[in-house]
Parts: sequence; structure tokens; C-alpha cells
Amino acid sequence: MRHARRRLVRRVTRLAAVGGLLLGGTMVTRAVASEPNGTSVPRTYAASAADTGSDLVSRLGTSRTAGSWLSAAGKAVVAVTDEEAAAEVRKAGAEPKMVDHSMDELKSATSTLRSAPRVAGTAWVMDYRSNEVVVKGDSTVSGADWSRMTQLADGMGGFVRMERTEGTFTTRLNGALPLLSTVGRCSAGFNVTDGQRDFILTAGHCGPDGSVWFADNRGTQQIGQTVQQNFPGGDFSLVQYASGKAGAGAEVVSIGDGKGVRITGSGDPAVGQRVFRSGSTSGLRDGEVTALNATVNYPEGTVTGLIETNVCAEPGDSGGPMFSEGVALGVTSGGSGDCASGGTTFFQPVTKAMAALNVKLIVAAQNGQGTAPAPSASQGAGAPGDASPGSSAPVTGEDAATLLARLADPKNVGPGMLVIAGSLVALAATRFIRAEQDRKAYRRYYSATWG
Repeated sequence: MRHARRRLVRRVTRLAAVGGLLLGGTMVTRAVASEPNGTSVPRTYAASAADTGSDLVSRLGTSRTAGSWLSAAGKAVVAVTDEEAAAEVRKAGAEPKMVDHSMDELKSATSTLRSAPRVAGTAWVMDYRSNEVVVKGDSTVSGADWSRMTQLADGMGGFVRMERTEGTFTTRLNGALPLLSTVGRCSAGFNVTDGQRDFILTAGHCGPDGSVWFADNRGTQQIGQTVQQNFPGGDFSLVQYASGKAGAGAEVVSIGDGKGVRITGSGDPAVGQRVFRSGSTSGLRDGEVTALNATVNYPEGTVTGLIETNVCAEPGDSGGPMFSEGVALGVTSGGSGDCASGGTTFFQPVTKAMAALNVKLIVAAQNGQGTAPAPSASQGAGAPGDASPGSSAPVTGEDAATLLARLADPKNVGPGMLVIAGSLVALAATRFIRAEQDRKAYRRYYSATWG
């Protein structure tokens, strides 16, 4: 009877230990599965201040305002045309700046420029900070064409400024990772999805519909095929993955040397915001947004609604991603200059491209939804120069080292690991007790036979 009770106790103890192992394993698995990828980044200072400025412009109207931008301290500045509007801006916590010309007047000037005969090598932007429309001409614009455009600008008033630039305004064909085809070389931008298939969002001038893209110059590693292109007019296209899916690490953009930045959402930049661009030719570069809604007359055609920056770029960087604090902002279109002497680079806004293509950004910790992370008041006091690209990540997605790091994190798996450890101790104890009892029984048996 005593032996039967011992066997029953041991059996119950073993069953409890095995149950504990299963329970602990489930707790660890659920902790790891529910843990975010370390990429749920709060909304940036720029996004918060930019929203304040754009909301005020929208509420006060284009006849009383002339755009907004970020000050050196990261505060929203709104150009206004009357004192009542200035008071509204101050009340909202932003800084007003009195100007002579409203957004309606600036838009009227750009419409006049657009309706004039097209001159390749020219571009124009609304400079909110100087309250002017700036017309730029590169080295390819002839003296006669420049004189004709100058006369046109003089007829519109004193708020249109003519400005010559060095170099030429060209698309950057020939990143993120390189895309190669018979059309030329570009860079991958961001991964997007329509809910069923995954695509690369890149520049439209990179190639027409049907262009086949490879990861190597021998044409053995096919990436996908261009299925939708918009250029000129806009500058964006979709490359559908040959497998239909982007695979692991789809939310990461490469910045070189096997490193990447996790993308957590998409948005529109503000004038004055610090931004970063990655390209397969020139790598990771940074600069500042200098204007929005830029129009560029490339040799191939006119593109409107672009973001102007002073970030440098070079041939082969076309289509590469522009981002800040993990938020996708644009894909590289073209510009002038290079990364030795500097220059101007224009970007296609990702929000406009995705809306036109009816796709969403594949982002980290957002279940494929292309929405920006939640606001955070703690991010509101930073200056534009303090911005970073975003949270780092390997370009191949979450690897074994990342998983092990999460398993080692006590806040993720502590309770489950305690249950597992206790169960292992119980199993070892029951095994030891049984072995010791067997040894004693063995000795008793042979002692009796020896006697």
C-alpha cells in the first residue's frame, strides 16, 4: 500500500511538471508573439508641428494665409495676411508671420507659369518663408528662353524671383537596393500592398509598364515587373514582386552596410523639416525640405506636386526612399548637382502616389496599415536638426539574434520562464527520488540474498 502511494505521488508530480512545461512554453510563445518589433515609434516633433501649421492654414483659408513651415526651434510658423489671422495663429500656439501675398496670389502666379510655353530645364516653387514664387533655370536653358520667362515674371508682380542654378535638372535614372533592367538602373523605394499582392513603390521614370527588374546585372535574379506607371505628370510606379509577396523584412529600407531603418507609417513633410534619403549610388544622405508643390520641367516632361530638398543625389538613386523618424515621405525623382558639390533633389510624395495607385504601405507593427504612429507630446519640443532616420533594423528582417534578444528580455518572458524552470526542477527531483528509491530497493534485495 505504501509503495502504491509513492508511485501515485511520483506520477502526479511528473504530470504536473509536464503540464508546467507546456504552460510555461505557451506563456513564452505568447509573450514573444505579442511583443512589438521595437518599431512603434511615436509621432515625430515635425509631424506634430506640421499638423498644427497645416490645420491653421486649412481653417483660415488660402486668402488669409500663404503656407506654413518649421522654425529652427521646431515650432510651426504660419504666413498670414491680416492681424485677426495672426491672433488665431498665436492662440493655437504657433508663430504668425505677416506677409504681403496670399496663397491665392502665389497659386495664380504658378498657374500663369504653367500655361506659358514649356521650357525644359526650368522649375518653380512657392517659397513660403520669403513669400515669393521662385523660378529656377539650369544650364541648359538658353538666353532667349530665360529672357522670355523673365519678362513673364515681371508682368506678374514683384513676388516672382528668377534664379539661375548650376548643373541640369534631370531624372536620376542610372537606393535602398538597386533595381536593374534593360531600361536602366534605379533604386527600390518602399514596399506597398493592395491586400492581395505586394509591390515596390519606385519612381515612374524608371521604366514603362512591362519593364522587368533584376537584382543582378546578369539577369538571373528576377525581382518583378512594372505593372503601373505614372510619368510625366507624376513620378511613381509599381513593380509587382515575381512571387507576389515582399517577404520578411518588408518594412525595412536599406541604408547600406547591411543596415536598415524600419518604416512605421507614411506622411507629408513640412518646409524646414530634416529628412533622409537612401540610394544605391550615394547611400544615406540628409538635408532639409525647402519647398512643397514644386513643378519641374524635365527633358522627358513636366512633373508637378513634388517635394524640393537640398539633399544630394546621383544617377542610380532614382526611386530610392526619403523618410524621417521612420515615417515614409517620398521617392527620389530628380534634381541637379551631386554629392560632391551639393544640389537640389525633388521627391514624389508617397501619400499622393499611394492614393493614386490604391495601395497601402507595408509598415512595422501596424499590420500593413499605412498610417502614421500615434502622437506623442514628448516629441514636440525638438528642433528640426535633431531628427533621426528612425529605428535601426537588419535589412533581412527579424533574424535569430533578434528573437534570442527578445527571449532574454525578462519583461517579455519572465513569468513563463519561471514556470518552465520550476517544472524542470520538479522533473529532476522526481527522477532523483525514484532513482534513489530504486537503489535502496536493489540493496535490500541483494542484502537479503547474501544473508
